[in-house]
Amino acid sequence: MKVLFAGPSLHRDLPFLKRHHVEIDWRGPAHCGDIAGAVLDGATAIGVIDGLFDQNAAPWHKEILFALTQGVRVAGGASMGALRAAECRAFGMVGIGAIYRRYAVDVVTDDADVAQLHGPEELNYLPLTEPWVNVEPSLERLEADGVVAPASVRHIVAAARRLHYTERTYQEILRHTVGIRPAEAEAALRWLRDHAIDQKRIDALEVLDWLREQPETRAGGDRANDRPWQLQETTQWLELLRTLGRAA
Repeated sequence: MKVLFAGPSLHRDLPFLKRHHVEIDWRGPAHCGDIAGAVLDGATAIGVIDGLFDQNAAPWHKEILFALTQGVRVAGGASMGALRAAECRAFGMVGIGAIYRRYAVDVVTDDADVAQLHGPEELNYLPLTEPWVNVEPSLERLEADGVVAPASVRHIVAAARRLHYTERTYQEILRHTVGIRPAEAEAALRWLRDHAIDQKRIDALEVLDWLREQPETRAGGDRANDRPWQLQETTQWLELLRTLGRAA
């Protein structure tokens, strides 16, 4: 069983992808316990794209380590998956995509850079704000295309950085930008509506491609003697398993 945790990063593609990739167990953004639960459900490979945080407990790193000890292949990219892959790459988690690579080399360091508000499952996790990992390459392309002057792009970047992730849309960014002419702001907004880069989506599709290529069997189970680390079964970890209503 191949499990994929996906939400707003694949919003517009989800209906099509779910119809055409029935071999994938599609699950929403992961929160604490979901990755461990997938392992206990029999997953052979897990792709992590989106995850919950803020008002929800995010997936634990230990869940990923647990999956790896059970021979489950785990990869991440695009959003929460990129964060966890950068943090767990030394333990065997696979990182995929440009956003992961930027976290892995510390070009991007803030967890909030992948954060965005989104709608519920009934709306296919409709994105309501723009994450910085999409905004930054879009503004770089805006400057490269010469839509507005380089100095104006710097003002737009500054405005985007000042906004909290819960408020960051292209319209709000331009509304809060000072130091540029109204005509430039209008030109920038028109361009962004038509040409903004959705790096999350690009990377998320790469994670799906990786997952589709994985075998339907686990990688030999727990080979503790071959691994330079061991999963520590702490009280909190055992309590999580009890909360899931299952035993490892």
